[in-house]
Parts: sequence; C-alpha cells; structure tokens
Amino acid sequence: MVGIAAVAWWPAFTLGAWGEIFFDDILGLWAASTAAFVFVLVERRPVGGRLARAFVLLLPTVWLVLNFVISGETTDLAVAIVDLAALLAVLLGIPFTLWVLVRVVWPDFASETRRRTKWLIAVVVLAIAIASFVLGLNQEHFLTCEDFTISGNSEPRGCTPDPTGS
Repeated sequence: MVGIAAVAWWPAFTLGAWGEIFFDDILGLWAASTAAFVFVLVERRPVGGRLARAFVLLLPTVWLVLNFVISGETTDLAVAIVDLAALLAVLLGIPFTLWVLVRVVWPDFASETRRRTKWLIAVVVLAIAIASFVLGLNQEHFLTCEDFTISGNSEPRGCTPDPTGS
C-alpha cells in the first residue's frame, strides 16, 4: 500500500497543479506496464484471464503508438482521441500495472490477503491520489513559486511568489 501510494501521488498532484500528467510519468508507466505485460503473457495460468489483463497493460503502449501515428497537424478529434488514450492509460494503467507488479513480487498476495484488506489498500491509495490532486489544485496555499523552481519543476499557474523576495 505504501509503495503504490508513493507512486500514485505525483501524477495526481501534477494533474491538479499543472492540469496535466507529465510525459515522464506516462513513460514510466509504459515501462512498468510493458514489463508486466511480458510477465502476464508467460505466466502459467489459463489464457482467458491473462488476455484481459494483457490488454489493459497495453494501454500505455496504445497511447505511445497513437502519438507517433497522429501528427501535430491533425484535427482536434485526433488530438482528443490521443488525450483520451492518455487519460485511460493513466486512470486504468497505473493502478492495474501496480496491482500486477504486486502480484509478481508477492505471488501469494491474492490468496493470502483478505478481501477486506485488499479493499482497504485500494481505498487508501485512491484517497491519497485524490488528496494529492486537491493539494495540486491548491498548491498556492502551502508552496511558493520558488519551491517549484528549486525542485527543478516549472512554476504552475497561480503559484505564490516568494514572500521574502529572494
């Protein structure tokens, strides 16, 4: 739960603060989901369930391919399709990829962990992601523009200038 929450907070925060999820988060998701995709294909389980999981793990790859296929000179509809694929890749891809990776690292997780505990993990991670999004929306109340600059990030719209003027 701690690891999943640590991964999920930053994309949620950037969505709140900048109104987008940065490419490095999506490419990191792509790398993890591709590795999980390969694992799902070679695991020893019935094919039916594996194909559904493999399809969801390919969402970040679909987004990446769409970005290559659809150029910057295309219509607004094509751009909207790519944006929708990116949103699906993030909303479905991050939790699902993390779930598969947990099962890879801890194979007995599904059988040893009670349903109530699994729901608790999901609710806590979702709550942290929502809180991170809200914090991103309200970053001007507890961060300054300099905080973003020092950390190597661009300043989001509405950030608060440093009160000391330094």
